[in-house]
Parts: sequence; structure tokens; C-alpha cells
Amino acid sequence: MSTFEPRAHRPAPEELRGRVIMVTGAGAGIGRAVALALARAGAEVILLGRTVRKLEAVHAEIAQLSAPEASIVPLDLERALPPDYEAMTAAIDKRYGRLDGLLHNAALLGTLTPIDQYEVQTFMRVMHVNVTAPFVLSQHLLPLLRKSPDAAVLFTSSGVGIRGRAYWGAYSVSKFAVEGLTQVLAHETEGNSRVRVNIIDPGKVRTAMRRQAYPSEAQETLPLPESLTAPYIALLGPASLGVTGQRFAAQAP
Repeated sequence: MSTFEPRAHRPAPEELRGRVIMVTGAGAGIGRAVALALARAGAEVILLGRTVRKLEAVHAEIAQLSAPEASIVPLDLERALPPDYEAMTAAIDKRYGRLDGLLHNAALLGTLTPIDQYEVQTFMRVMHVNVTAPFVLSQHLLPLLRKSPDAAVLFTSSGVGIRGRAYWGAYSVSKFAVEGLTQVLAHETEGNSRVRVNIIDPGKVRTAMRRQAYPSEAQETLPLPESLTAPYIALLGPASLGVTGQRFAAQAP
């Protein structure tokens, strides 16, 4: 087992220069913060999300950094069909010719409801966005990732993805599935490609999803997403070369 610790990483200027990295759910929260951090480190960032207005705002923020120009991929992961994924992949291939990093960050919380009362339609929506969409996106983008001399795929989990908790329903189940998807893809790509696959648990972060899950929690006690970006840069960049199939936490226990 590697002793690599992404939390100890201190990003260097231009560390990601020349790398093309996609971030899903890039319009707000952790996705936005990581996208900006990647751009500051020199990466060409592909911003994927369902709300064009939010993506355009992040794109403008990146432009103000004098960083490499970002690109926008408006895609609703709940409703996207195979032709949408195919068009997206073709557009990325045409513009960049490869993909060096992929952060699966987008997710739905669903509802905090007992299993015997959980709405089937909501369960299916959460599983689709949190599990099926990352699977389909990875499947379409793997050929572009394999064109990279050093590619990184990073999935996002949660504490309830390794130990189920009452009322967390579809979200918890979906994160267990993402843990499994990470392990399967890491095993399949290890030794036969230059693609490494890991998973990160961001922990308690001041985001809209966290506020939805814990409405009475004092938000000011939680770290901002901007304070947790270093591990993401480590796991999406050259610092984690050769590290695959592992689970990491963005915050100390």
C-alpha cells in the first residue's frame, strides 16, 4: 500500500501546465473551487454541468486569472442520452485530442428518508446521476484518457459510502456503488494503460448539498471548498503518478 498523502501536497506554480482536465458539477461548490484551483495551476479545464449560467460565471472567473482558457460542456446528467455523450466526446477530441484528467464530482443528495418510505422515482434519479452517469461518462472518455501520457480519473465518495447510515437511502447506496466502480475500473486499467483511478471523500464541507442534508448545522463551522483543493490537484496531476485503486480523504479524520 502506498504511503502517498495528497493532503500534504503543496501545489507548485504551473504544476498542471499542458494538462486537460474535466470537472463535472463545475458550476458551484467543490466543483467550482477545484476547477479554479486547476486553472491556477495551469490546466486547461473543461467545465461540465447542467446550468449554463453557473458554468459561464466560472469560465469568466478563470479568464480573470490569466489562466489557460476553459471550455464549457452543458450536460444534464439526469437526462443526457447516448448521442449527447458521443457529441461531447467528439468535441473534446477535436479541440484537445486527448484528456489528462476527469473529476467525477456531480451528484444528487435525494431525500433523507427511511427505506420503507423512500420514493422509487427519487431513488432511481439519484442512482442514475451518481452511478450510471459517471459510468457512461467514463466509458465514453476512456479512449481520450488512454491517449494521455499520464491520465487520472478521480471519483467522489462519502463517509456513508463505506458505512451505511439510517435515512441516507439512495445517496448512501450510490456512494457504495461508486466505491465499487472505482475499484473495478482501477483494476481494469492497472498495468495495461497509463490511466490511474482513485476516489476521494471530501468530508464535511460548506456546500449547498451539505446545507440540504443538515439544515440546522452552523455553516460557519465547516471548511470552505477552496480550502480543500490541494488533494484534488495532487490526485489529478503528476504528484500521484503510479498511485491507483486507492481511497483518500480530503480532510484529516
